[in-house]
Amino acid sequence: MTLDARKQNVLLAIIQDYIATAEPVGSRTIARKYKLGVSPATIRNEMADLEEMGYIEQPHTSAGRIPSDRGYRYYVDHLMKRAELSLDEERMLFNSYMTKVQDVGQVLRRTGRLLSQLTRYTAVVLTNHYGKGKFKHIQLVHMGPQQAMVVVVTDAGGVHHRIIDIPESIKPADLETISAVLNQKLQGKSIENIRLTLVKEIYFELAKQKHILNMAMDLIRESLAVQTGEKIFLGGVFNILNQPEFHNVEKVKTLLGLLEQEQMLAEIMADVMDAEGVTARIGEEMVNEQMKDCSMVMSSYSVGGKPMGSIGLLGPTRMDYARAFTVVEYMTKNLSLVMERLLGRRS
Repeated sequence: MTLDARKQNVLLAIIQDYIATAEPVGSRTIARKYKLGVSPATIRNEMADLEEMGYIEQPHTSAGRIPSDRGYRYYVDHLMKRAELSLDEERMLFNSYMTKVQDVGQVLRRTGRLLSQLTRYTAVVLTNHYGKGKFKHIQLVHMGPQQAMVVVVTDAGGVHHRIIDIPESIKPADLETISAVLNQKLQGKSIENIRLTLVKEIYFELAKQKHILNMAMDLIRESLAVQTGEKIFLGGVFNILNQPEFHNVEKVKTLLGLLEQEQMLAEIMADVMDAEGVTARIGEEMVNEQMKDCSMVMSSYSVGGKPMGSIGLLGPTRMDYARAFTVVEYMTKNLSLVMERLLGRRS
């Protein structure tokens, strides 16, 4: 349903004010702050119509109104104007992505941190890998004084690498020995097959290189784990708990429990893999009834035109959609470019 211009202006004022203050909005507030050129009495009449139409609602304890899920949806689809990132924010994002990026996991974790840092909401990053990986080969390569690169190859075609710090006493020959033992023990093994007894054998043979071995084994497990399906990275988990809507202890417990359910989050994020641009799921549009007080703004990223995953922001239904859409769109473009650059090296 299309609203006339006056109703659109009143709805927009209510939503903007409620996003900023988290307090129900009255007609006098709108008349004073938003200069709509009509009296508080006229605004009250428009608010009554908007409430009857389902775009706003009245909390039990207040004479003011707050947006409904339907009101937010109308705002996102028809009224919202995208916010703009400052030059400093764009520069910070560019520098964060283009420097010291070692592997895919690091890029995705950094994406989560940046999303949450820019918006103060909780970031959710989904990577969608293919196949069930088995370990194929590892190589530890000496990169200069006190540095080495660990390269792990899986039989599904995945290549993961990471720069690690090593003691000065470790020589290239030592790295070759570690590589040989790991390849002998682990070749053809999936993550389920790397049992504790096998790990103990490796540690016994390479007891003097435990520091390096720990990092190599971590990368192997991570490489095989991400090959088994979808993986979720979260950033700023506690940001959403700072929102007034979630000061209730029971709501906090429920929300934290939901954030632990990776499969559920993956299903929500996978839902936008084939969608174009940035999309939002608002309140009751969320798949889980327990998330009806939340919204998510999401977009998919791609490599070579093929969707590889999605990124999103989880916040209250009162979230600042204009800024969230802008940040997610900008981050999606940058993430796609960085992933192209990283994976292009491996081809």
